[in-house]
Amino acid sequence: MCTCGRVVAGESCWGVEVGVTKSGAHSGPTALRIILGAHLRRMRDAAGISRSDAGWEIRSSESKVSRMELGRVGFKERDVSDLLSLYGLDDSEERERLLALARDANNPGWWHRFGDVLPSWFHSYLDLEAVAQLIRSYELQFVPGLLQTPEYVRAVVQLGRGLIPAEEIERRVSLRVNRQQVLTRPDPVRLWAVIDESVLRRPIGGKKAMQAQLEYLLEASHMPNVTLQVVEFGSGGHPATGGAYSILRFPEQDLPDIVYIEHLTSALYLDKPEDLDTYTGTMEALCVAAPPPNQTRDILAKALKEYDA
Repeated sequence: MCTCGRVVAGESCWGVEVGVTKSGAHSGPTALRIILGAHLRRMRDAAGISRSDAGWEIRSSESKVSRMELGRVGFKERDVSDLLSLYGLDDSEERERLLALARDANNPGWWHRFGDVLPSWFHSYLDLEAVAQLIRSYELQFVPGLLQTPEYVRAVVQLGRGLIPAEEIERRVSLRVNRQQVLTRPDPVRLWAVIDESVLRRPIGGKKAMQAQLEYLLEASHMPNVTLQVVEFGSGGHPATGGAYSILRFPEQDLPDIVYIEHLTSALYLDKPEDLDTYTGTMEALCVAAPPPNQTRDILAKALKEYDA
């Protein structure tokens, strides 16, 4: 039994078997940088070499090596090659594999062509979303992005932004539709979304758009990789007082769980154990506060009837 009090055969509250990993076939540059950085860190530790000495070897600094090992900067192939030599790697096949990984980590993600309508701080999230095995999210105002209909997206992107060119709106819709493919690909991401009842009552885009959106949520609730819960008004208070956030879990051991919190002009990416424990505990408390997933369709159907009235 997980801490949220529900038993899922062989699973934790996250809905994935503990310790199971697999190749990140959809890995983008952010994920690849983290994986390569972790590998370089293990090799440096095994060789007994300090970050300072490693920095000297690549004509840089200790802080640069630290950022490389955390996957927070791009990799120069020459730097990786020099570090592999310093760490004593003499396996030619392994060397070439790691150098190829460094090259791939510098390639732009699939979302690069949407760069004109994307804030820079959102790039990493798209990359991580594409390689996640499980995404758990709490939404207070909007339908989760991966479950939004095109018309709902059009309404959301125009909120508080004045007049936006039609071409930009459609590019943003296209971006959202591309993101949603993570739910329907051969190895789909598992989405567990907890939404506040206010999301269902706020007619973003108008009555008809919201009707279509609720109908789609009902449809999505039948997907085997999607779990939906609604925190009803009658549930009273709950611990998620800080607002919406997501927690991403990955199949690769070198990718730690990440908490993603989006603001108006920036975003936070948290991976410290104490932060993960706090946000995971809050998410599990939300699971308990909300009616169980098998009641979600009734809640959605009730909200849909009110729009039909």
